[in-house]
Amino acid sequence: MARANSNKNIVDPSRLNGAEKCAVILLALGEEHAGVWQSLDEEEIKEISQAMASLGNVSSGVVEDLLVEFVSGATGTGAIMGSFEQTQKLLASIMPAEKVDALMEEIRGPAGRTMWDKLGNVNEAVLANYLKNEYPQTVAVVLSKVKSEHAARVLAALPEDFALECVMRMLRMEPVQREILDKIEQTLRNEFMSNLARTSKRDSHEMMADIFNAFDRQTETRFITALEERNREAAERIRALMFVFEDLSKLDPGGVQTLLRTVEKDQLALGLKGASDALREMFFSNMSERASKIMREDMETMGPVRLRDVDQAQMAIVQVAKDLANKGEIMLAGSGSEDELIY
Repeated sequence: MARANSNKNIVDPSRLNGAEKCAVILLALGEEHAGVWQSLDEEEIKEISQAMASLGNVSSGVVEDLLVEFVSGATGTGAIMGSFEQTQKLLASIMPAEKVDALMEEIRGPAGRTMWDKLGNVNEAVLANYLKNEYPQTVAVVLSKVKSEHAARVLAALPEDFALECVMRMLRMEPVQREILDKIEQTLRNEFMSNLARTSKRDSHEMMADIFNAFDRQTETRFITALEERNREAAERIRALMFVFEDLSKLDPGGVQTLLRTVEKDQLALGLKGASDALREMFFSNMSERASKIMREDMETMGPVRLRDVDQAQMAIVQVAKDLANKGEIMLAGSGSEDELIY
């Protein structure tokens, strides 16, 4: 079927159905964002895959229109709330009851296992902020069920007197009845984990800012300009959330030194070819005199370089910086505000 339609040339987005529009957007996002597929159910994946296989040629104008439509739609819609109950209700409308029950049981996980694994992945400060309002005995039970390393970090983040009381309860703790443990798990699931999932849901503008960061300079400009015509507010929010190569100028000296030790020298030389004089000097001033001289000579001997190659080098360096920030080794200030931090 895909071969039979391989000569199609789609130039009008209005002629595409929902599955075909999804297929175009997923193809445009590429393998780098393949994780989006994980949020689709089996039937959706099948329908979109069939549409994708028979798309044929899609003009760049159609792709651009659909991505702009997607961003505009994400901005214009109201907030939604996901929950276990809502998911079960939605699945019940498209799947047999027995299949829904089996799937939801898998999502919920066996009691006493999945919940504690999830808690182990929650930041200790966030978990401590919730537990400090609970009874010390409840906190003692919770901390006895997570890994000792995580429990230690949570205790350290709790008020000292309260933490000490929890420690005393843990020392005197006897085996917890199954009914009590189930009740604590249910409370954590309904009151803590569900709220955590809602508050930590990634903003659609942040997602699009990451995607726009991955564009080359010309494509980024084209999409931002087109989006400004359709939805100026969305375009401005995305631009403010984007972290670009020039934002590295906001690194403190320690961060620059850490980045210099991590990034590939050839890549840095290529990236600096397209940087402002101020950003170049910032990097050179954090190198030894000899290293700075070698870097300048390397850049001179390169001669003219393609803008696309410079963009790719700069994006790679920005990604290294983001990885270092995620590990807590450097601190990045966002382009939207000098006080905003990207972790």
